[in-house]
Amino acid sequence: MTAEVLAPPAPVADLLSRARGGDQQAWDRLVERYAPLIWSVCRRHRLAGDDAEDVGQSVWLLLLGRLDTIREPAALPGWLVTTTRRECLRVVRAARQPGADWLPLDLDVIPDEQSAPADQELLRAERHAALRAALADQPPASQALIALLAVDPPLPYTEISARLGLPLGSIGPLRSRCLDRLRRHPALAALIHG
Repeated sequence: MTAEVLAPPAPVADLLSRARGGDQQAWDRLVERYAPLIWSVCRRHRLAGDDAEDVGQSVWLLLLGRLDTIREPAALPGWLVTTTRRECLRVVRAARQPGADWLPLDLDVIPDEQSAPADQELLRAERHAALRAALADQPPASQALIALLAVDPPLPYTEISARLGLPLGSIGPLRSRCLDRLRRHPALAALIHG
């Protein structure tokens, strides 16, 4: 395995910042990371071929024009899904006969719920990446405590106390402070509040 395969994906905030500065490689990594999400939304709207490519290009152009306005990088997947849905509906409406914009959507353009797991899986991967980034920013002692608290099956506090050399009564309050710091981390705060 190469080092690139083992390396965690670059944080979205870093890629967006570099793309804003004109870094083509960062832009390419954003496209590579999120193109499957855009394609899955197109598939849910039963768009394929040229129509799906047009939607994808429109979404990327819209993002390029709005790179400077994105405040919460962790919310990017949601923005992409919403924008792609809107673009899909625009393409579907344009494909209908002129003057028929007032008609309700046909059954054949209702999103296919069977392909929903694809974009859900990508969003789950983004949440995990945000959590990993937030954990990596925590002090080593906090990382160790959280790792032991996340073991399945759960470890008793007495064992955690022995392993970390902490007084038994301090584990709960330390846990609470660690989780509060994680919730305030920009990557996770955007997911929680966005």
